[in-house]
Amino acid sequence: MKNIFSKRLIFSLFTLFVISSCTNEFEELNIDPNRPEKVNPGVILSQLQYRFTNNSISAARNFTHELMQMDAPRASTSGLGLHRYVISPGAGVWTGFYQNLTDIEDIIKISGSLKENNYKAIALIYKCLAYSILTDLYGNVPYSQAINATNGTFKPAFDNQKDIYIQILKDLDAANSLFDDTKVLTYGGDLVYNTTALTSGKNVGIQRWRKFANSLKLRLLLRLEKKEGEVNVKEQITAILADPVKYPTFVNNADEAILKYPGTFPYFNPFYNARTLDWRSGNYFTQFFLGNLIASVDPRRAIWAIPVVVAGVPTFRGIQSGYPTTLEYVVDQNSSYTDALKTLPQLGIMMPYAELEFLKAELSLKGYKTGKTPKQHYEAGITASMIQWGTTVPANFLTQKTIEYDVSGSEQKQLEQIMLQKYYASFFVDYQAWFEKRRTGLPVLPRGSGIPAANKFPSRVPYPTYLQSLNPENLAKAVTAIGGDNSDIKVWWEK
Repeated sequence: MKNIFSKRLIFSLFTLFVISSCTNEFEELNIDPNRPEKVNPGVILSQLQYRFTNNSISAARNFTHELMQMDAPRASTSGLGLHRYVISPGAGVWTGFYQNLTDIEDIIKISGSLKENNYKAIALIYKCLAYSILTDLYGNVPYSQAINATNGTFKPAFDNQKDIYIQILKDLDAANSLFDDTKVLTYGGDLVYNTTALTSGKNVGIQRWRKFANSLKLRLLLRLEKKEGEVNVKEQITAILADPVKYPTFVNNADEAILKYPGTFPYFNPFYNARTLDWRSGNYFTQFFLGNLIASVDPRRAIWAIPVVVAGVPTFRGIQSGYPTTLEYVVDQNSSYTDALKTLPQLGIMMPYAELEFLKAELSLKGYKTGKTPKQHYEAGITASMIQWGTTVPANFLTQKTIEYDVSGSEQKQLEQIMLQKYYASFFVDYQAWFEKRRTGLPVLPRGSGIPAANKFPSRVPYPTYLQSLNPENLAKAVTAIGGDNSDIKVWWEK
């Protein structure tokens, strides 16, 4: 009996041991080596960059290009449409950008706890870029109380645009100070610059992020030029221009903030699978957009537009913008987007080097000390845009009548030249061409005959309609503060 009991005890202990061992092995086998147990900033960063850039260039393609007469729909019989200055509520990137901002705040929080200042600085740049676009689109938007649902704030207040801009400028300064170019990004994840290696003890990618921070700050400061006195715009611009060591900015095309799509899963150009009907048969480039490119024999036109055969001759041909509702264009009889753009790696544009050169051309024209003349910056901007799009400046291009910078012209005439070329350099850059048109009135766009007389060139996007049920009290306060909720209302810096 004792032997039977002993055998049963030994068997039970053995079984327990086996089960325990199997359980331990089971747990070990179920640890996925490719899935991190804790979220680090590198895991979030690459996905954030991809989604943010996709939101931005999709906005350019679907909103800015039509509003700014780069393209127009083939048929538009309802009397509506951006090309007729009709903007639907919430037509901007409200939802997409606020979703991105949750990831941005997570990176800031996590990198802070890990003492990874480079990640924090990069996230601050994205935060500033996102909020600058949101507030320039709508005016007052949730900022100080936004992205705070975990603390019970489900109905955030809308901050004044002035307060948002002041904080953005401070955050860009903070980012500039936080960057450490002696360190690599510990957890990787950066799709914009190479920040995982040191060259002679320095991280060139981190240096380029610093340049982006200060270049972006110059963009936003120039936008506030009418608000000198409320914000010390001139002082801050002068400080950046006077100290390129403390405030470095882009110096060549290698510095420009462009996510170059690798073309591998899951980071494809977002237009990769676009149908022909959606990509180029439903809309065409306008006569205004193509006209200047044709007049100067600009090599970028062949990169952007498909020629059509007219009387046996390949021809770049555009359509009217703001045309009457009775007009409908024949399919494939006018130039539209090349299919090559759908897979072009460098389409992920946030801020090109060319923009900075045109920005400095304007500053130099207005008397700021940039180190170069307006003409030199103007020509550098054209050259940089050509390089960005994979071509070169043809011989004598900069001296032909349609392009040559007129140093003897009035300040306004010189500004018109600068802003026209800046307009082309802003192709696929979110809403910047529209924002700059609102700031300067340039370029001068022809008014289509089908635009009702009552329709004014828009200054903002009306708030999304769903906010009327989700956050009605604060929405009402915001609408009262800015003077209404239609596209004619000018935002703070435009007044």
